[in-house]
Amino acid sequence: MTQTHPTGSTVAGAHEAADAIRQAVDAGFPATVADLARLVRIPSVSWPAFDPAHVATSADAVAELLRGTGVFELVDVRRAPVADGAELGQPAVVASRAARNGRPTVLLYAHHDVQPPGRDEDWETPPFEPTQRGDRLHGRGAADDKAGIMAHVGAIRAFAEAAGDFDLGLAVFIEGEEEWASRSFANFLHENRDLLAADAIIVADSGNWDVETPAITVALRGAVAFNLRIDTLAHASHSGMFGGAAPDAMLAAIRLLDSMWADDGSVAVDGLRSIDLTTPSYDEAQLRAEAGLLDGVTPIGNGTLLSRIWAQPAITVTGIDAPDVANASNTLVPGVRVRVSARIAPGQDAAEAFAAIRTHLEAHAPFGARLTFEDVDTGQPFLVDTSGWAVAETRAAMAEAWGREPLEIGVGGSIPFIAELVEEFPEAQILVTGVEDPDSRAHSPNESLHLGVFKRALLAEALFFARLEARTGS
Repeated sequence: MTQTHPTGSTVAGAHEAADAIRQAVDAGFPATVADLARLVRIPSVSWPAFDPAHVATSADAVAELLRGTGVFELVDVRRAPVADGAELGQPAVVASRAARNGRPTVLLYAHHDVQPPGRDEDWETPPFEPTQRGDRLHGRGAADDKAGIMAHVGAIRAFAEAAGDFDLGLAVFIEGEEEWASRSFANFLHENRDLLAADAIIVADSGNWDVETPAITVALRGAVAFNLRIDTLAHASHSGMFGGAAPDAMLAAIRLLDSMWADDGSVAVDGLRSIDLTTPSYDEAQLRAEAGLLDGVTPIGNGTLLSRIWAQPAITVTGIDAPDVANASNTLVPGVRVRVSARIAPGQDAAEAFAAIRTHLEAHAPFGARLTFEDVDTGQPFLVDTSGWAVAETRAAMAEAWGREPLEIGVGGSIPFIAELVEEFPEAQILVTGVEDPDSRAHSPNESLHLGVFKRALLAEALFFARLEARTGS
């Protein structure tokens, strides 16, 4: 890693290289899309119920792509133990090239694992058969986050072709379990710290304002998720014989869960905080189009729409274990289990937020219902420092590639490992970018990538490399 951080910038060299980089991106783009399609065909779901061999195959494929760039001194597939050390996490790919002549080192992050596809009938095209329809490439992982991998690979290819032998340092970390809580992430960073140390870190796992406007993500909500059991009876009983006197667990669950929201749908849990955050203009029509609100359904919460998504907490019940309608009998249900997923505003500790939610639920348990909290997962929120030279160079590169200035945006979702990156590399500048747009539908059926966005994001990263290669000073 470069030990000094340049403060001056000589952009003439970058301008001279820009045309060559554009030509290289144009010439190489069909191959880049084809390589992305090959990655999408690998069903690399990292969840325990899925075959881990596919994740291993995906890691090997990514390693071969990085080796194929010809710029790295080391490319390897590695694993690290999960937090308790009892098992190894999913395979990740690392690569490194040392900086020379005072140039900085950039660490490039993305992940090669994907979400489960869900039901095939919910997809308009097969989830692991990449299909181009118009300007969009459809498939699980086409956007999140195999396009992030290929943005890195394509940018490296184009920059290397245009620059020839270069001095910029590059490190790569392509994770294999981001969609399953990044359980070995902290250990992996610690074990590979010297290999991955950098002056700037590009996390290519976010999105853009729209298909014509780039964005730098500066605010990320944290996450708290847990399973909650609500028990009221020792066994099921006939609803006709005891209904109206014995409280069933479904009644208790409905009453308890409802207590977490105010009448307008905003969170009503004491101790969960919001922050003040300046947000761009975003009206209800845009929310309806992007979120898919049905006619007659109103938004929830208060404040500006984007403040509700970026700067306020949110709580969602994402699953319920209870008898389904097909098997429903006239029975008082003795116990119900639900999955609660909360998003935490930047600036609040995730453990503190879980404690507040637990205190609320215990205080509001109706009819003396017994509560059990299981499988608690937390991830820290994050606010990006935008004052450094790396953000300035990224802004310039994005403006050059997209033809318009990037916006600073927040993200309602969470990337908890960013806080771990900062903890391991406190001097590094964090850049959260991405290849998605509001129609990408990451995690959902019919996930897709806008190829125009993909190409511009790839070009912006290659131009960023050129700007750093041209930096001088100390």
